[in-house]
Order: sequence, then C-alpha cells, then structure tokens
Amino acid sequence: MRRSSTFARQVLLVRVGRRDGAAVTGTDLVTPDHRWSDRQRRRYGRYDAEVEAVRYDAEVEAVMPVSPALGPATPVDESPAMSIPLLPGERTAARRAKFALVNACTLSSLVLGMLAIFLAMQGEVRVAALCLIACVAFDGLDGALARKLNVASPFGAQMDSLADMCSFGLAAPVVVYASLAGSVPPAAAAVACALVAACAAIRLARFNVSPKDGRFFCGVPTTMAAAVLALTVAIGVPVSGLVMVAGVALLAFAMVSSFPYAKLARLVKLPPWLWLAPVIGALVDIRLTFALVVVGYLVSGPVLWLRQRHTA
Repeated sequence: MRRSSTFARQVLLVRVGRRDGAAVTGTDLVTPDHRWSDRQRRRYGRYDAEVEAVRYDAEVEAVMPVSPALGPATPVDESPAMSIPLLPGERTAARRAKFALVNACTLSSLVLGMLAIFLAMQGEVRVAALCLIACVAFDGLDGALARKLNVASPFGAQMDSLADMCSFGLAAPVVVYASLAGSVPPAAAAVACALVAACAAIRLARFNVSPKDGRFFCGVPTTMAAAVLALTVAIGVPVSGLVMVAGVALLAFAMVSSFPYAKLARLVKLPPWLWLAPVIGALVDIRLTFALVVVGYLVSGPVLWLRQRHTA
C-alpha cells in the first residue's frame, strides 16, 4: 500500500508540474527507487493509462514546445513572395517588345565591355578600345530609346548602372592597364587604373541617390571618362607613360569631384563656330586636337564652379 500511494503521489506531482509549465520527460514519471518496467506495473496493477497519457503529452511538448501564454506556435507562411513587375504601367505586347529592345542595348554594352577585357588580355588593345567606344554608343542609345518609347523604369536604371560599372568602371581601366604595359612600372599603372574603378563605383552610386540636374553633371560622368580613355588608346596620343598615368589618375578624381560639367544637350547648343574649330583641328592633327578638347572639358568644371561661387 505504501508503494502504491507513493506512485500515485508521483503521478499527481507530474500533473501539477505540467500545469505550472515545467518540463516533463519519461524518466521524471518514476523516481530511481521505483523505476519499474511495464511488465511489473501490469503484474502489480499499477499500470495507469493516465500515466501513459502524461508521458505522451510530455514527449509531444518536447518535440513541439507550447508557450503557456501564446499557445501553439503559429505555422510559418512559406508561400512565394509576390514579385514586383519590371515594367510599370500598361503591360501590352508592344510595350514589352520596346522594353526588351531597350534592355538589349544595355546588355550589349555590358557584353562589349567583357569582350574589351578579353581582347586586352590578349594584347589587342586598339580593338578593345574600339569595343569601349561601342559601349559608349549603346549606353547613350538605351537611355534615348527608353525616353522616346516611354518604357523608362527603375529596373532599367539599375541595369544601366550595373552595365556602366562593368564597361566603364572595369573594362576601361583594364584596357588602359594593358596599353601601359612595358612603358611604366606595373605598380604605378595598377594604382592609377584601380583609382578609375573605385571612383567610377563612387560616381555611379552617388548619381543613383542624388537629385537630377537637367543642366550639369556633378563631376565627370563615367561614360565621358571611359570615352576619353578609349579614344586615347585608340588614336595613340603621343605622351609618355608617366604623363599618361597622371592623366588617368586626374580623370579618376574628376569623376568624384563636385565640379559642374555641362551635359551633351547644352554642348550641342553652343555656337557653330565653336564646333567648327575642333573639326578643322582634327583634319590638321587629330591627336593634338583631341588632347586640347579633353583638357578644355576638364578645365570647364572648375571654371563653372568658380563662376557660380562668384555670382552667388
């Protein structure tokens, strides 16, 4: 009788522990002094179905814990998230075709940038520079088509930024580094080209988050910088290697500067005689004319900046 009452008291304590939120396991049901087997419990009439129910509940709670305050855990919603449409507005077949055409131009710029890297690794620096010039053409084409066809989108803007980083932030300095091989110390060429890549990334990120100005760029745009580097390699400007390295580093810093540089739309509106002068100069000496135009464009930023400060 004493053993039976002890066992019943243990069952009662287990049930009270469950109400209080205490963890219960199969070994907690019987103390070490009374660890009887199921056969012994049946033999002595002490196999209680309620004890087994308590043990089963304890095992279930060990696998699936239940919070006393919140109840059973809420199942996780594993349904797929809704995707944001890449093309806002009306999604007709004609607009999708126009959207695909614009992004095909962007991808063409990216692929040509990769091709320029491969050609530069094989020593074909002039051909690689021509690929970069084609990248500049496709970069201008995709933006113009997006505005004309009315399919501009945030997705297209991000695609254009990533393609610019590949073509103008990575391919352009690789082509320049290949063109400087043997004429300058490799460390100096590597530092100058790394500056171009770093400043291009900063320039693109700043452009993406800055308010847009319809008149001026804040710093030299990456497209313009890549065009200058590509044309310098393509036409073979006759300057020493160290001067070339200094010019590349100066161009990199100009990209992240705060100097205002006029956009192409404003340059087109210049008086005709200003456009006639470089055309005539190119017929005489294209290399010298190109160098003077680049220097004049780089100097125009600080001049406009000083003029704005003076008028303000």
